[in-house]
Amino acid sequence: MPQIAATFGPAFIDANGALNRPKMRETVFNDSSAKTRLEGILHPLIREEMLVQANLACAQGAACVVLDIPLLVESGAWRNFIDLVLVVDCTASTQVSRVIARNGLSDAAVQSMMAAQLSREERLLAADIVLFNDDCSMEQLVSSVSAIAPKIGL
Repeated sequence: MPQIAATFGPAFIDANGALNRPKMRETVFNDSSAKTRLEGILHPLIREEMLVQANLACAQGAACVVLDIPLLVESGAWRNFIDLVLVVDCTASTQVSRVIARNGLSDAAVQSMMAAQLSREERLLAADIVLFNDDCSMEQLVSSVSAIAPKIGL
C-alpha cells in the first residue's frame, strides 16, 4: 500500500488503509499508463508470493498446483512457469451480468473494462483446456471438472 500511495496519491487509499478500489478501477481503465504503473507495483509482488506458495506445495508433495492468474495471457510472463493453461470461459453476456452482480457496476462500465482487456477469442487461443461455465447446473460443472482432473494430474 505504501508504494500505491506514493505512486498514485493518498486518495487511492481508503480510511481503513486498503486500496480504494472504485477510484483505482476508474483510473486504470481510463489511463493506460496508470494501469502499467499499478501492474509494475503489483505483478512482481504477486508473482513472488505465488512462486513461494507453489514451491512450498511441491515440496509437500502436491500432485498439482493451480495458479489463478486473471491476466495470464496479457502478461506473457507466466507461460514459462506453468505446464498448461486452463481457461474458465462463459459468454460475454454472462460475464457482464456476473460482474454487475458481483461489483455493482453499470453495464457500460463493465463493457468498457472488457474492451480494455484481451478478447475472449484471444484467451481461448491460449488455452490448453477450456472449462465452459455458462448456464450449467452444479452437477454439469462438477462433471466437467471431473473430466478435466486427470489431464492436470489429479
